[in-house]
Amino acid sequence: MPDPWDAQRQALGAFIRTQRKLANLSLRQLAEMTSLSNPYLSQVERGLHQPSVRVLRLISDALNVSAETLLTQAGLLDADRTSAGRGGADGTGGADPAAAENAIRADQRLTDEQKSALITVYRSMLRSE
Repeated sequence: MPDPWDAQRQALGAFIRTQRKLANLSLRQLAEMTSLSNPYLSQVERGLHQPSVRVLRLISDALNVSAETLLTQAGLLDADRTSAGRGGADGTGGADPAAAENAIRADQRLTDEQKSALITVYRSMLRSE
């Protein structure tokens, strides 16, 4: 039976890797900025470790991503709390999921790997609502 947390760790790792690449940082540079080891960060990005809240805060600061976003990706914060008060009554702001995915696919600044990671993260967040 598959580990139910495996998909969450994989999505979190893909999200962190995508954010790191969008910030034009190497894994080594991120390790230096967070005072974490390069091998440990590599394992987090590959979904082999569930980082602690402290580690997620270090990573969020280094990547200039809200800690709330990373905590939600890690499954440590309820997505409903992060979407509360954002637009429509359902918390979606009236957004069409297909349109969001199409916008990601159409963005020529992203690689295919980044697009895939973003869509995976986006879908996992929608499922957790």
